Formats: sequence, C-alpha cells, structure tokens
Amino acid sequence: MKTSILITGCSSGIGRYCAEQLHEAGYQVIASCRKPEDVAVLKAQGVSCVQLDVTDSASIHSALKETLQLTGGKLDVLFNNAGYGQGGAIEDLPTEALRAQFETNFFGLHDLTRAVIPVMLKQGHGKIVQNSSVLGLVAMKYRGAYSATKFALEGYSDTLRLELMDTNISVSLIEPGPIVSKFRENSLRAVKSAIDIDGSRHKKNYQKTLARLGSQESSTPFTLGPEAVLNQLQRILDSVSPKPRYYVTKSTYIFGYLRRFLSSRMLDRILVKGN
Repeated sequence: MKTSILITGCSSGIGRYCAEQLHEAGYQVIASCRKPEDVAVLKAQGVSCVQLDVTDSASIHSALKETLQLTGGKLDVLFNNAGYGQGGAIEDLPTEALRAQFETNFFGLHDLTRAVIPVMLKQGHGKIVQNSSVLGLVAMKYRGAYSATKFALEGYSDTLRLELMDTNISVSLIEPGPIVSKFRENSLRAVKSAIDIDGSRHKKNYQKTLARLGSQESSTPFTLGPEAVLNQLQRILDSVSPKPRYYVTKSTYIFGYLRRFLSSRMLDRILVKGN
C-alpha cells in the first residue's frame, strides 16, 4: 500500500513542491489549496487535490472527508504547511491582523490536527509534521505576529507529542530559515494591507522592509530552495521513529545553537542587527 500524505498550503512554494515531488516518488499525495483554480492546476498535473481553507472549519472537515474517501479511510501522514507572514511592529499591528495570522497559522492547524488524530488512533499509526520556522525559536523585529504563531506551534507540538507518547503517532517540527517561495510576496501584501506605514514611527524601517520584500531575489543569507524542506520531510517519512525537530538552513542551526548558550540580552544584541 502506498503511504498516504495530506499536505496543506499547496498553491505554491514548499507545499506545492513537496506535493509534486512526493507524487512523482510514488506516494499517495492529497494536496490541498484554498482557491479552486489552484486545485484545478494540481489536478491537471495528476496530483490528487482537495479544496481546503484553513480559516474555515467546515472547509477543513469537508476536505478531510474527501481525503479519506480517496485514501480508503486511512491517513499515514499529515503535513501542516499552510501559513503566511504578517509583518509589522507590534505597536502598529491591528488586533484583527494578529487574529487573522493566528487563524491561518495556528487555529486552522489545530482544527485539522484534532480531526486527524482519531483516524490515526483507529488505524494504529501516523505521523504529524508541522512546518514551523526559525522564528519559532528566536524573535526578530517586525515579525512579531508570525513569530507569535510559530512560538505557539512549538509549544503546541511539544505538548501534543507528550500526550501521544503512549500511541504510535509521532509529532515532528520542521524548522526552516529562509526558503525560496512566495512567502516574501505574500508578506509584502500583508504589510501593505494592515499597517499604517505613513503614520508610524517605524516608517523608515518599513520602507526598507518593503524594498527588501519587493526585490525579485532574496538578500537574506543562507536562503535555500524548497528541496531543503522536502529532504527533511523525506527523512521523517523514512524514519520508524522520527525526531521531534528537524532544522533547515544554516540560519536555524546558528540561532538554535545561540539560543541554547547565550543569555537573552546577548542574543538580543545579535538579533536586533538582523533587521
């Protein structure tokens, strides 16, 4: 039997790349996208795809039902990948924007994960994989909303792993640094839509951020392609007992190490230079 895997956020970037590559490798991939037109594109490529809006509980449960119909009622792996980055200083961030960030990056993930666990318990096995971030390990200026969701995801996943320790369901976090995707483009749109840039004391820094996000090429050191995330996802798929955490890019290794050995003040001095 083929290993079945449901992947969220497959319209572009990491999710789409992983869905296409795992499909080619022979996995039973069920990709999911929020927009019907993106679903149609993947279906045209021969990849099974369902419409799933992680901010809509009815959509989540409908998509899972459709997924289980395609897989014969089982699901070996869930890869929670959907998400975006809401930029902006905390003081400038409307509560509605922060709430929307959590709806996509955290609450929808919880809704889907909670629905999948009974399926995996019934079949006696499963792997839950969360796409976190280096910003779930350390914080940086103007990334507070996104970082808050990823810090929450880290604690959520650690707790879930403990609660599932008496089962044959594993919980793993993939923690990428900068990856080539449409993340920058989506972040640019989120900043422009939610932040009053002209009225902020951070205006000059926002202008620099918008210029950086609007650049066609990333100026961030150690940026890798989505294959770097796929490599770690493949390690999880191949492992009998997956690790709790998988780092991706040098940035994550560096900051993961510094977080362990530096004081908060010393780490702050390094992180504040990264903006």
